[in-house]
Amino acid sequence: MKVEAYGDEVKSFRGDAVVLFVYEEDFRPVSRLAKGLAGRVRKTLAVEPFKGKEGELLKVPTPGLSVNRVYLVGLGKREKAGEDTFRRAAAVAVRRLKSDRVKDALLVLPRRGEPGFELSKAVTEGLILGAYAFEKYKSGEKKPAPEKLLIYRGDAKGIKTGRVFAEAQNYARDLVNEPGNVINPVTLAKEAERLAKELGLECKVYDETQIKEMGMNALYAVGQGSATPPRFIHLTYKPKRRKAKEKVVLVGKGLTFDSGGLNVKPGDYMRHMKSDKSGACAVLAVLKAAAELNLPVELHGIIAAAENMPDGRAYRPDDIIKAKNGKFIEIDNTDAEGRVTMADALSYASELKPDKIIDLATLTGACIVALGEYTAGLFTNDERFGRAIKEAAKRAGERVWELPLDDERLRKKIKAPQADLLNTGGRYGGAITAAMFLQEFVGEGIPWVHLDVAGPAWSKEEYAYTPKGGTGFGVRTCLEYLRGVSS
Repeated sequence: MKVEAYGDEVKSFRGDAVVLFVYEEDFRPVSRLAKGLAGRVRKTLAVEPFKGKEGELLKVPTPGLSVNRVYLVGLGKREKAGEDTFRRAAAVAVRRLKSDRVKDALLVLPRRGEPGFELSKAVTEGLILGAYAFEKYKSGEKKPAPEKLLIYRGDAKGIKTGRVFAEAQNYARDLVNEPGNVINPVTLAKEAERLAKELGLECKVYDETQIKEMGMNALYAVGQGSATPPRFIHLTYKPKRRKAKEKVVLVGKGLTFDSGGLNVKPGDYMRHMKSDKSGACAVLAVLKAAAELNLPVELHGIIAAAENMPDGRAYRPDDIIKAKNGKFIEIDNTDAEGRVTMADALSYASELKPDKIIDLATLTGACIVALGEYTAGLFTNDERFGRAIKEAAKRAGERVWELPLDDERLRKKIKAPQADLLNTGGRYGGAITAAMFLQEFVGEGIPWVHLDVAGPAWSKEEYAYTPKGGTGFGVRTCLEYLRGVSS
């Protein structure tokens, strides 16, 4: 699906459809249409209950005129509208265009002059994210996305950036949606190698023998119960012909499937555990976009990939494991495996001496209990860095909420009877104690943000520009932060 800028007048457009974005009770953009189209639309508005509230859509058939149909998409009240309002409205529009099999359309925003970089970027993201569908394994006819969408007086650079951001997120969605019999630690590593070759990145993949030799006993322990061995992936992007302004390490939880191990999950909770690799998929997607945009940031992507399965070799409750940084972990519950693999990944990341570390992990059900299914938990050891990530998330339209790390009484919950740390801290404050556990493996003095994306990484419903299934949450937040570093 092509998204491009359109520089001629709206009245001169000849094609399948025109989409007008309108504020509530403000239909002035209709006057931009050719006379015959405008008259038809006004007559329809006179008899239809359409008000322009956010999410509303009105279709006006206009056969025999310069276009076949006109759509009005509501933005809600002008004073409440922001960039994400346009992103959501674009998704509403593209889903209807796709349903109606529209081949090409002109999108007209209710702004004087040119929409500008940010608005063009947001609308492009909404179009591409809203048109997404994972239909790889569905037979039969599929509804195609429109071939070409034109943004009236759109900013070309904003459209290009929005396309890269959205396509990166859709790439992450594709990987998350792949089942465990397709994406496992070995095939995920091969995908990282393929991506590196395509984009000119450095890529190192360590097998199970090398993982043990490197002292990553925590990762090895989680993966040892599976017939598919673990892999440790290190991708590196360095800008071409530009000096890097920061060295940032992204760490993604890469559980390609989580059965719970010997503390096996109930059936209802094991469903969709292919999504436990969402953090890893987001990391790959961010590296992809950074390379395509040639961002002036040195970026490292770290993934500890494993499959948590129960067999005679699986790690057990009461096991004590030495992590890469020398700390000993006592296992309370094998279903708290993500933080165990992340212990080695964060230790390795810290050894790279970065300016910043961001990790993304579907870490705890407790975070969903605390914040719901649509908001990620944010934890940080650096107030300024945390604030920058929150601002980036707001620009991206992704919800995050900061939770505290300063409750020392709660921290005592992860002190183990016979080791340095316990891999669970009990039922209450579970998202916080999990983040406190991770913090033990972040190097001294390194600003770090942990995003617990357990809720928003997988959606049970379609809404706005979010599909059912894998969402790719966190990709655009990270990219917005990196873009801010670049500016």
